[in-house]
Amino acid sequence: MTYAFDPELAPAVEFLPAINLSDVALTREALRALVSAMPAADLTGVASTYVDVERSGGRPMRVRLFRPKMDAAEPAALLYIHGGGFVTGDVDLEAAGAALLVRELGITVASVDYRLAPEHPYPAALDDCMAALQWLHTEAPKLEIDPARIGVFGQSAGGGLAAAVALRARDESGPPLCFQFLGIPELDDRLDTPSMHAFVDTPMWSRPNAELSWEYYLGTPRSADVSIYAAPARAEDLRGLPNAYVSAMEFDPLRDEAIDYAARLLHAGVSVELHVYPGTFHGSSAIVHAAVSRRIQAEMIDVVTRGLGIGVPAPQP
Repeated sequence: MTYAFDPELAPAVEFLPAINLSDVALTREALRALVSAMPAADLTGVASTYVDVERSGGRPMRVRLFRPKMDAAEPAALLYIHGGGFVTGDVDLEAAGAALLVRELGITVASVDYRLAPEHPYPAALDDCMAALQWLHTEAPKLEIDPARIGVFGQSAGGGLAAAVALRARDESGPPLCFQFLGIPELDDRLDTPSMHAFVDTPMWSRPNAELSWEYYLGTPRSADVSIYAAPARAEDLRGLPNAYVSAMEFDPLRDEAIDYAARLLHAGVSVELHVYPGTFHGSSAIVHAAVSRRIQAEMIDVVTRGLGIGVPAPQP
């Protein structure tokens, strides 16, 4: 199928890595090789440390903590959840994105090294993210973070996990979240939207990969009763969730589930900002020189700034 990609994105498509989740080990290695061939993450002005965080029923997990090298840091934080179709990615592969948020906003970012499927199917990844959120909330005084100004940030599968964290935090009276950033989120295991049916051969992500991603994440045999915390699009009640930003790319199988979720959040009384970028595809913002990619990044910084209340005067007593 031919797609009307943005003219600045189209020439790069043939050079993008072929993502084929039928061989998870090979895909993980290919992504690591791609990242290792790129310049190291820019940590200018950013301090980075690894912290071991306890999780229930298992060994401690790593959280990579990114903090600004400045005295007057913002007392706000993000729980950062990397993407990768639930089966790839880690805190080091997405260090550049986490560091960018710290450098631009002066906030603390805690990036979760959650367990991956298929070795660890649902709910392992979500349990890890919830444990990291609880740790970040508990450590807020030590980190000089306002516990009322903690948000969750994720893209792709990370966006789906971010939505699930917001749902569980609401339903379990967990640590409060002030904002959720759901970038090109993977939300719906039913794979029945128009975009999911149409985009079977798009770059970086396609329906065949989506099918495998959910198969690995939900495990085998697959339950007929899929939890809303595994696939947030299944949640019927979205009331009381934190304000949200949702992004979608025009030629992405995940496009319509993101749009549908944003609309349903609005119907539930949640303040939402939705942006669909024309001529783009899943992960196309990695082509950083394109004007549309620069707009995506600028908007990300802007919406997180507003979502965390950065620059908003404190209320007077």
